[in-house]
This record gives sequence, structure tokens and C-alpha cells, in this order.
Amino acid sequence: MNLSRPFSLRARLLFFLSIAIALTAVVQTVIAYDTAHVQANGVFDYHMRQMAMSLRGGLTANPPDSQSVESAEGPADDFVIQVWTADGARVFQSVPTAPLPEKSELGFSDVPFKGATYRVFSMRSSNQVIQVAQDLNLRGAMARTLALRTVAPILVMAPVLMFIAWAVVNASLMPIARVRRQVASGQPDDLGEVSEEGLPAEIVPLIQELNLLFARVRRTFEAQNSFVGDAAHELRSPLAALRLQVQGLENAKDEVTRSLAIGRLRAGIDRATRLVEQLLALARQQALSAKGASVESVRLQDTVREAIIQAAPLASAHDIDLGLGHADDDTVDGHREAIGILVSNLLENAIKYTRAGGTVDVEIRSAGSRVELTVEDSGPGIPEAERARVLDRFYRIAGADAGPSGSGLGLSIVRTIADMHGASLILESSSRLGGLRVAVSFARSSRSDAKASDVSSSAA
Repeated sequence: MNLSRPFSLRARLLFFLSIAIALTAVVQTVIAYDTAHVQANGVFDYHMRQMAMSLRGGLTANPPDSQSVESAEGPADDFVIQVWTADGARVFQSVPTAPLPEKSELGFSDVPFKGATYRVFSMRSSNQVIQVAQDLNLRGAMARTLALRTVAPILVMAPVLMFIAWAVVNASLMPIARVRRQVASGQPDDLGEVSEEGLPAEIVPLIQELNLLFARVRRTFEAQNSFVGDAAHELRSPLAALRLQVQGLENAKDEVTRSLAIGRLRAGIDRATRLVEQLLALARQQALSAKGASVESVRLQDTVREAIIQAAPLASAHDIDLGLGHADDDTVDGHREAIGILVSNLLENAIKYTRAGGTVDVEIRSAGSRVELTVEDSGPGIPEAERARVLDRFYRIAGADAGPSGSGLGLSIVRTIADMHGASLILESSSRLGGLRVAVSFARSSRSDAKASDVSSSAA
């Protein structure tokens, strides 16, 4: 059977079950027939022995014809009996016309005589020899009849078992047919879960994986639709502003006005560029989360150091003291690029809202099975009533000075990446610097636990 081509599970099950039932029936028939045949021969031998033993009392020495019983029946009788005296005179023969040898060895023996084979039992009593014989052809016919009666139920039950197997297979596959109809009847945008009710235990894991796949595809579609809607909504204003700024540049009548228009145009381009970068970063992280990409072990200290190096020029330009304080050497399971974007957005957000001469500190601390990344600044902070809303896309606090490049996407991207890693995100006031404190708590990598265990063992 070619396994590379689609095959019918129903047909395959019925085929192999029918073959198994047929082979079982054949084997049982052969065994039952042989057993019944052997048992029938044993019964016939027992009857011959009992018949001979019933004549041990002896018969009177009369002419054979006078002692014959039912001589008209001829050799068709089941058993033929002969009795001799000790000196060799035959005193009895049940069928005078039966072609039997005069004598045979004591006990059971098969004796060929005049074209036929007889099963003969001979025994010696006190004064006579008794011989009981049976034609093996006749015995075989009766044994076969008994054996066939024994195997007949098996031959009858084989088709019945095949019918039962057909009914059971059809009933067992009905839930699968229901799932097929449910999936086939769905609309292109219908990615709802497939019901697991009534399905065999072997099929349930497949349906569960199918539902997980539908969920990932659904999240991907939602992320794409969200990105398209966000891009269309948010790019409209910057593009309109760029058009006005270009017109202002075209209408500039002197060098001062032209320089001012160019500066505004450059700032608008920077803001549009930053907005596009943030939109693409958000869409990339949402897509990464939706498709369930495989994770790796990320050394958080290295990722934070790289982000600080990248943010250092921006901090220097704003006269911000940016540094890494306490940093435990731990790893988390996740996506290196995504965690790097999370840290970069936290740093940029802190730098943008911190006044010149302020401070932005980063720390990494282990706490049991968790690793907490904190970013604190000396900026104005966020009012408690606004902390939940600033995590929404494109939300900006009224009156906040985020500069011309603010897009309202930084903390939204942070939340998306934190959710993707199963990390908790907390916004609160910084008791040390007075501004905002953002804490992201990751689950500690199992590799970190193994490493700590190795270190403890070495120290012991």
C-alpha cells in the first residue's frame, strides 16, 4: 500500500479487521476440526474397547452361522465382531460376509484387508479371543461429520463478526466525520475552536493542536488588521503635517523663514520615521507572539548593557545620567531581539521625559524564581490614574513633553513584549529618584537554576 497517497482510515480498518477475522476463523476451524477428528477417533476406540470387554464372559462354541447377528446387514454395520476359542475355532461373527482377517495382534491396530483398512481391537479373555473391527473409511466419514458440526458455528460467526466490525468502525469514525463537516462548513474568516465533544482520545490531541493553530492564525490576522488600522490612522497626521511643511518651505520668502521651515520639515520627517519604526516594531512583536516562535536562553545583563550603549548618545544629548546599577547575572527564556526592544523603549521613554541633568538608572535583581528588570528616572512620573492608559497604543498624557518624536507606542510595545514572555509589568512612583519606576518581572530560566545548582554543589 502506497503510504504517500491519501487513504481511507475506514477502508484500512475494515480491510485489516476482515483479514484478522478471516485468518482467525481459518486457524480456529483447522484446530477445531483436527481436535474434533482426534476426539471422535478416541470415542470410537473407547466404544470398541467397551464392546470387546462386554463379551469377556465368553460365547458357546456353536457353528458360526447360528451365532450370527443381523447377517443381512452385511459390511455396512459400524462394528464387526469376531470371537475365537483358545484353539483357534471361530465361535462368533456379527457379520459373516465382512471381509476381515481371521486374527490380528492384541490391542489396537490398523489392518489392511481386501482393499480396505480396518481399525481392529483384539483382546484375550480366559478362554477366548475377542476382535472388534471398524472400517476406517466409515469411521473417517463419521468423524468428519462430527468435526464439521463443531466448526460450523465458527464459519457462521466469521461473517457476523465482520458485520459487527463494520458497524463499530463506522460508529467510531462518525465524530471525525462531524469534525470534517464542521471545518468544511466554516467561513474563510471563521477560526473558532473545533468541538472536542465525543471524539476518541487518540483524536483529541490532534483537534487541540488544530485549535491552537487556529488561535495563532487568528492572532496573526488580528495583529495584521490592527497594524493596518493603526498605520492608516497614525500616519495620516504626520503626512499631512509634512505636506504643510513642504508648502511652507516652498512659500518661504527669506533665508530665516526657509531655515525655520527646513527645521520643522526635518523634525516632521524624524517624527514620521520614528512612528513608522515603532509601528513596524509593534507589528513584528505581535506577529512573533502570534506564531509562537521558539524561545532561547537570554542573558539579561548583556541585553541591558547593549541597550544602554545604544541609548547613551540620546542620554548625553539630553544631559541625562544613564547607568546600570545592581545587575545579577541571570538568564530568562525568551526572544533576544524582543527583550532588547523592550529595554530600549523603556530607556528612550525615561530619557525623553526626564529633564536635563536628571538620572535614569537600570537594575537587574533575582528574586527566587523571578528576575526583575527595573528602570527608574527622575522625571515627572505618571499620575496613578493614567498608568493603565499609557499602556494603550497612541495614548499620550496631556501636557507631557515627549519631544517631537513621541508616538505613544513605546510603553504599548513594552506591554506586548512582556505579555509575549509571560512577564508582569508594573508602573509606580520611584521612591529613590522621584520619577517613574517601571518593573518587568520575568520567569527565571531553568538553565539559570541548573547553573546555580552546579555552583552550590561545587561550593559544597
